[in-house]
Amino acid sequence: MKSKYFKILTVALVLAVMVAIGVSQTVKRAHMRADGMFAGDMFGGHMLGFFARKLDLTDAQQAQVRDIMAKERPALQPMMLQMAQSHRQLRQLVTSSSFDEAKVRELASQQTQTMTELTVQRARIASELYQVLTPGQKTKLADLINQHEQRFMNHMQGQGQTQSQ
Repeated sequence: MKSKYFKILTVALVLAVMVAIGVSQTVKRAHMRADGMFAGDMFGGHMLGFFARKLDLTDAQQAQVRDIMAKERPALQPMMLQMAQSHRQLRQLVTSSSFDEAKVRELASQQTQTMTELTVQRARIASELYQVLTPGQKTKLADLINQHEQRFMNHMQGQGQTQSQ
């Protein structure tokens, strides 16, 4: 069970890192333009810059990453919008005067489908972005992921000890 959880966590982290790399060069423009890559810079500009610096992407790699993200943006945006709308609908159901479990289940089922599609899309993009990296950059990325996993494990173990006390 833990092994499966950590594999999923690792994949999610790799995806986040790769998408972060993909949008790192457009962050400044996205903040300056209302029609930027994703409204509100959902991936966080500081994290993007961190990974771009840590992996030391060349200008050619940055151009490849920009091209991949520009190509994939039209597929990602509708799914992200659909997730946001689902969250809003769920919040409305939670705050309504009566709880409608059937509607919540229907919405949860829709969210599951959207999340599945979004996860597949992000994994495909991450795979494309990963191929842009040199072997040395791939090693650096693996080290960053391992460090993050270790910090997460330490954090989770600390929470478990706090709750049991």
